[in-house]
Amino acid sequence: MSSTPSAAVVLAATLTVQSLVAMALLTLPVVAPSVAESLGISAAYVGLYIALAYAGAMMASLLAGGAVRRFGAIRSSQIGLLLCGAGVTLCTIESPVAMAIGAVMVGMGYGPITPSSSHLLVKSTPAHRMSLVFSIKQTGVPLGGVLAGVIVPSLAEAASWQWAFLGVAAANVLCAIAIQPLCAALDADKDIKQRISVGNGLAGPLRLVFSQRSLTVLAAVSFLFSIAQLSLTTYLVTFLHEDLGMGLIAAGFILAMAQAAGVAGRLLWGYVADRFLGPSNMLAVLAILIALCGIATALLQYTDSMLLLIVVLSVFGSSAVGWNGVYLAEVARQAPKGQASMATGGTLAMTFLGVVIGPPLFGLVAGSFGSYSLAYATLIVPAGLCLWLLLRYRSAFIA
Repeated sequence: MSSTPSAAVVLAATLTVQSLVAMALLTLPVVAPSVAESLGISAAYVGLYIALAYAGAMMASLLAGGAVRRFGAIRSSQIGLLLCGAGVTLCTIESPVAMAIGAVMVGMGYGPITPSSSHLLVKSTPAHRMSLVFSIKQTGVPLGGVLAGVIVPSLAEAASWQWAFLGVAAANVLCAIAIQPLCAALDADKDIKQRISVGNGLAGPLRLVFSQRSLTVLAAVSFLFSIAQLSLTTYLVTFLHEDLGMGLIAAGFILAMAQAAGVAGRLLWGYVADRFLGPSNMLAVLAILIALCGIATALLQYTDSMLLLIVVLSVFGSSAVGWNGVYLAEVARQAPKGQASMATGGTLAMTFLGVVIGPPLFGLVAGSFGSYSLAYATLIVPAGLCLWLLLRYRSAFIA
């Protein structure tokens, strides 16, 4: 492609890539009870799968800034898609070891995607539209969750969960092929002389983040928000199935509905942040919503109302899944000029650390007390800490 693609094409490409790697990440969790039954283990171990995946993502996100500069953002995205496809394929082997390796590979593929897309979008997006545009791109995460929740359980029911996994892997590979024509124009700013040092590659983004107060606060907030987000999406199907007695396909559709609410939330919160509240105030409002929804979800066991369940989980999804676009746009805005991908990689490392720590702790609480409902109530803690941080250091964002 000789001419530079339009901003709409870039946004569409990054949105598609984000959706498919998110679908790959959530493929196993949405059929966790079936996979656990095949392996003869508890479905609560899905938290360890997510922890391994995000440990890989954390490592990859720190190296992503250097990789984007050397290979280009599109090429880095292609590598990520192929790693996700390979990792999901490996997870079809009925072995905890194979699935653990597959989880790390999926995470290594997932990690570079957001820094790559931030590098592309920050060059084509006006500052006053950043929250909305980044939110549109980040709808790919819940959209991937919708696809996983609707397609994977249905394919698993019709054939087997292994065939469902292979279908997701094929979609990621096909996307990597489809975006190849964008390489020439969008990777024209790559520097093949850029060295990728593991030591500096891992430490550099973190030094940047912790040298600037606003980026430090954003990183801490994302660490806490990610605990709530992944606890919701990782365990929702298992919670609905085991605590509320819902069938897997129905539970998968409820997860898809919560993720769809996250899509709408990302668009709405991005618009509200740009036009009315500002990013930090918007994030504070979302912290309050997450806390309230965690308590409300814990109380769902005392009602038989499907309508109330849908409303509560939709609001939960819109807030716990809907914060990322506002956060990433503010990271790009606060980053020094030309360092958006490095700042994004550094803050995302903290986001992914929250995911590594959060779901296993959530699973530990649920397993220890025999209740996923109680575990959801504990999400008031990270949400409350987020609110305190944003109010305590709000002056860091006034510029």
